[in-house]
Amino acid sequence: MIDSDPVLVSTPGRICLFGEHQDYLGLPVIAAAISRRMSLTAVPRADGQMVIQLPDVGQTESFSLTSPLAYIAKRDYFRSAVNILRWDEGATFSTGFDVTVKGNIPINAGTSSSSALVVSWVNLLLQLADKPLIRTSEAIADLAYRAEVLEFGEPGGMMDHYATAVGDVIYLESQPAICVRHLRPTLGTFVLGDSREPKDTLGILRHVKFGMLEALAKIRSYNPAFDLHTAPLASAADYRHLLTADEQSLLYSNLSDRDILREALTVLNAPIIDDAALGDLLNKHQDNLRDAKRISTPKIDRMLTAARQAGALGGKINGSGGGGCMFAYAPQQAEAVAEAIEQQGGQAYIITVDSGTQLD
Repeated sequence: MIDSDPVLVSTPGRICLFGEHQDYLGLPVIAAAISRRMSLTAVPRADGQMVIQLPDVGQTESFSLTSPLAYIAKRDYFRSAVNILRWDEGATFSTGFDVTVKGNIPINAGTSSSSALVVSWVNLLLQLADKPLIRTSEAIADLAYRAEVLEFGEPGGMMDHYATAVGDVIYLESQPAICVRHLRPTLGTFVLGDSREPKDTLGILRHVKFGMLEALAKIRSYNPAFDLHTAPLASAADYRHLLTADEQSLLYSNLSDRDILREALTVLNAPIIDDAALGDLLNKHQDNLRDAKRISTPKIDRMLTAARQAGALGGKINGSGGGGCMFAYAPQQAEAVAEAIEQQGGQAYIITVDSGTQLD
């Protein structure tokens, strides 16, 4: 990288339309990139130092690019991405850079601000290498997933990285192999609502993820042929004698959410989107997330109710849950929906589906 001009890369946040809390079970998801983005700007500096300014959170990172990088924090994503690009992609860096990170994605609120940062960072590093490297958006997503999740043994899935890197609306299967289908529905506006409540990710996962995995272990010891992809919804009753009430509820809701996603895929693939049908499916998904998986909160429930009363066609909590964001589908009256959400104490943002990571 010898050009002295600034290099700017940006990446969107994301919402999970359908399949919330299902990717770690090997079930597909449908996600959309949103028009709130993370931007990284780099300019060369004379030494071999990488200096990263993060004014939105009041932090600075710095390290030398002239030697292998040891990790100094639990989730040292800046260094891990450099290491992965060096080891696996053959990237070299003979100069340093001043990098500024800015964004308008709600932080720690379920809209993938951290993954958008890592995807942007990987894309930027590919551009800053001595010989810039051209990679597809899917390849960038995979590199970011390795830097953020695999390198540190984290339990996260791949949805965030693929949704933000690829952009628009995607259908993503992670098992038995990665399969990304680009959906191109013409969707109206959404309204994102930040509850300003901190997420309880670990508490939610203890109940929703590990509770479901325990239920699956019991079921498969009784019926080794059981498959979440193919089991009819009605078959959930066959395992009532094996499961606790919570486990039975989780099983039924996961089979139901799987079927809701399949209905949504049909709606999104139609030549003309049935907005009312899409909103109804979002509401059904939210019912399961609220009642069976218990990841919603009273405040988010109030925000969703107010949004629908103001004209939204449907909506759901977004992300791991226990706080964070919700969103409502509001192709009409988006401003009224945003005002209704803010009257319930949330911070509202009118958003649209957006493109993936890009060199600006």
